[in-house]
Amino acid sequence: MKGLIETLKNIWKIEDLRSRILTTLGLVLVYRLGTMVVLPGVDPAQLGALKAQTQDGVLGLLDMFSGGAFSNASIFALGIMPYISASIVIQLMGIAVPYFQKLQREGESGTRKINQITRYLTVIILVLQAPGYLLNLHSQLPETAFILKGSLFTVSSVMILAAGSMFIMWLGEKITDKGIGNGISIIIMIGIIARLPFSFFAELLSKIEGQGGGLILLVLEIVILFLVFAATILLVQGTRKIPVQYAKRIVGNKQYGGVRQYIPLKVNAAGVMPIIFAQAIMFLPMAFVNYASSDALTGVAAALSDFTGFYYNALFFVMIVLFTYFYTAITVNPTQMAEDMKKNGGFIPGIKPGKKTIDFLDTVMSRITLPGSIFLGLVAIMPAFAMIGGVNNQFAQFYGGTSLLILVGVVLDTLQQIESHLLMRHYDGLMKSGRIKGKSPGGAAAF
Repeated sequence: MKGLIETLKNIWKIEDLRSRILTTLGLVLVYRLGTMVVLPGVDPAQLGALKAQTQDGVLGLLDMFSGGAFSNASIFALGIMPYISASIVIQLMGIAVPYFQKLQREGESGTRKINQITRYLTVIILVLQAPGYLLNLHSQLPETAFILKGSLFTVSSVMILAAGSMFIMWLGEKITDKGIGNGISIIIMIGIIARLPFSFFAELLSKIEGQGGGLILLVLEIVILFLVFAATILLVQGTRKIPVQYAKRIVGNKQYGGVRQYIPLKVNAAGVMPIIFAQAIMFLPMAFVNYASSDALTGVAAALSDFTGFYYNALFFVMIVLFTYFYTAITVNPTQMAEDMKKNGGFIPGIKPGKKTIDFLDTVMSRITLPGSIFLGLVAIMPAFAMIGGVNNQFAQFYGGTSLLILVGVVLDTLQQIESHLLMRHYDGLMKSGRIKGKSPGGAAAF
């Protein structure tokens, strides 16, 4: 405790770091206040049906990522997800479209153009999503909930929802520039954390009332949650650089080298993206449930819409494994990696430069991706096991999936930035034993 207090004092002593943290907290407060501002023309006292709709399922996940703004019919109801979707599309186009590949090679000027295109695409997505959100409002709320009606309400609300999401994007960029950590990620994390107290107290009340086995079961649930949290930390941290010795064991090469050296390959190079891709596809069957004409099709769609069902989770798990390999293949380029090593005079001891190095890196990446993808799939379906075990749907979301991975990843990255400021000014880091794990380990690198 004494060491923690001393570290907090050191953080406060550093003027730049103190200013960045206070700026981040201030901008996050603005975001949280915005999630409480209801759309003009909607009676906030009649949002009960909308809140009930977002208790679980797909809309429950969307409400979690928006920090409750979705169920509050807030001006920030669409959240930051349209910007995330636009960023993913642009990232994928950078792999397949030559124009975007050229922009990526142009450095800072190309990055500015890509960011501008991403913003334009975000606006297009918002203009398409906002009317859908308003249709859902009309289907869930009684007519008396709408003070404004007709085209005036629709047009004004679409503009407000689009402007709200763009303002969130601006807040995220300001946090990145003037604050601490990645702004967009912090905004998503705050939205997730905002739901945790309510979810926990709902679970606590259910146990006190004797509906779920009492307080002993609640303690067991918390212990399991911490274990899953610790396992997720290991998954997110992974190994930023694989030791050459271990890599050679993976491919069956017994020639080691005297000095421990590293190659820039991660056990979990794809991050949370495979879960996002797989989840987006798994949401599709739910869209067909109400439109299916045959009983057989309705049954299949219903089975694939059951979050706790075997078929949903089995297919979800397999898709995450496949998408992990797919996303790793398009983001990790062994050929480019080998060329960069050669340009910088680097090499892997015992492996000839050129095609031999490319084959070596490709083999290592393929083999270490398998355990990483399986672990990622298990983390993604953990909420289903939690629900089956009696945990309420909202609290179960913190047992794994996208929410837990984002939460852990953002916290670690933010702590690493704070620690960098401390170490740069010759203060002790956040951990007595050294830097927070997850950074590139020290040692003699091969390049």
